[in-house]
Amino acid sequence: MSEKIYKKPLPKITRQSKPFWDAAKRHELMVQQCAECGWYHLPAAELCPKCSGELEWVHASGKGKVHTFTIFHVPYHPAFKDELPYNVSIIELEEGPLLLSNVINCKNEDINTGMPVQVTFEDVTPEISLHRFEPV
Repeated sequence: MSEKIYKKPLPKITRQSKPFWDAAKRHELMVQQCAECGWYHLPAAELCPKCSGELEWVHASGKGKVHTFTIFHVPYHPAFKDELPYNVSIIELEEGPLLLSNVINCKNEDINTGMPVQVTFEDVTPEISLHRFEPV
């Protein structure tokens, strides 16, 4: 049986973002939290942008709401051509950080700002699982 080749762009995993992507592979959503001020943060950083405190990785609830979204009707990358139209959504996590993703298992015309969503994961390669969100 041959493996399906994933042709869309994949995230560039850095030393800072590796814990996030390792957790996604386990189908867990992680965010950074400041050990000093308690602020939750994404994307990965060395120090808290709010107080310069030490950041640690913690589990996120996976719950959030659509903060904003757009529907793409033009394939800005050839690998997305067969999915037109598709949404690109910014999800506001319950903990506060914003996360770029897609809303799935929902018609594009049914997506709305403030819509409650829950994380799910798509295993796209043996090494990478991507976070997606679906309506609650």
